[in-house]
Amino acid sequence: MTTYPSDLPSFQSFCEKHINPALEQLFVAPHAEMQQLYHAMHYSVMNGGKRVRPLLVMASCMALGGSPENAIAPACAVELIHAYSLVHDDLPAMDNDDLRRGQPTTHIAYDEASAILAGDGLQALAFEVLGNAACKYGPADRYLPMIAILARAAGPAGMVGGQAIDLAATGKRIDHTMLERIHRHKTGALISASVQLGALASGHANNAKLAALSTYADAIGLAFQVQDDILDVTGNTETLGKQQGSDLQQDKSTYPALLGLESAHSYARQLRDDALLALANFDDKATILRQLADYIVQRSH
Repeated sequence: MTTYPSDLPSFQSFCEKHINPALEQLFVAPHAEMQQLYHAMHYSVMNGGKRVRPLLVMASCMALGGSPENAIAPACAVELIHAYSLVHDDLPAMDNDDLRRGQPTTHIAYDEASAILAGDGLQALAFEVLGNAACKYGPADRYLPMIAILARAAGPAGMVGGQAIDLAATGKRIDHTMLERIHRHKTGALISASVQLGALASGHANNAKLAALSTYADAIGLAFQVQDDILDVTGNTETLGKQQGSDLQQDKSTYPALLGLESAHSYARQLRDDALLALANFDDKATILRQLADYIVQRSH
């Protein structure tokens, strides 16, 4: 059985070594006429990124004593869903962004039709990956709940619903409760699903552990968005890999605009502390989850 590294940089390298080859295998076009579609899908997934969600899958599996091999398929699935969401969010009808991860967005690098189809393909491929894992590894009752959790997190009750609320709120003054609702759906839902999928992949999840991990995930999911909002103000385009100040340009509500920059920093740290408290009864196998909570509020891009 493969063992995990115990520090975050080594753990990131370990996960990339296992996850990136598994992702690469998914982008082989079955027919020459589909080459552009598969190239656009590959471009959307493999052009960098922090891989935070796959890291959370692997780290949650590790925290419950699971084998990393069991977490590779769900880690790939959440990254495919995340990539699909970015491709569609960047489209002119949505956020109309030209830059992502320091590269042209998919609809700029290819065209709008290819970007739409690439996003559609990545979304479907995520569930194919989980379905194949259920057939190959089993038991099915471990993977079927993963499919339901990921579908809910990605759909109208989660990420898609959050984007709809976000679009409807653009240009309007909203309060803290509404802003939190947007981001618990748009960003937090998939982060929470990542943690749940990793726990289930371990084969050692119980109700108490799942409840604690859910509290952890809710806190870091919101902290991730608060830090994103802060970086939109304090970062620069080169470091961020996307247009700095884009939220302000699009007249979107953000935590620094609502709370002030220093209070937004304080809120991110409070959420990090809430996440760490949720892991109080976990042993050293949850070290990477703790380090990820710190990373999320300290990152510069």
